Amino acid sequence: MMEYKGYRAAVVYDDEVGIFHGEVVDTRDVITFEGTPVEQLQKEFRFSIDDYLTVCAERGRQPDKPFSGKIPLRVPPEVYRAAAAAAKGAGKSLNAWLTETVEQAALGP
Repeated sequence: MMEYKGYRAAVVYDDEVGIFHGEVVDTRDVITFEGTPVEQLQKEFRFSIDDYLTVCAERGRQPDKPFSGKIPLRVPPEVYRAAAAAAKGAGKSLNAWLTETVEQAALGP
């Protein structure tokens, strides 16, 4: 995983053409780059992020930020009550319990 200005990218190597391909993750916008050797890949990643931020500024558009980790969530009172009871029973804060529960559901055990 590569990181620059809070943006992270996943990289894969294409053996057929002998080049690294990268894509910024955790945003709705598509930001890609490629290069070989690794130094060029890193340079292209930084350039792609800087270019993306420049284009957004020129268009008066807020750039899509990497996911913050905050999830606005509304649940019925009875669900809230049950979750709070489950968290207390597990000896955890509601936030810690919810994080663990969502993580297990989304990523598996």
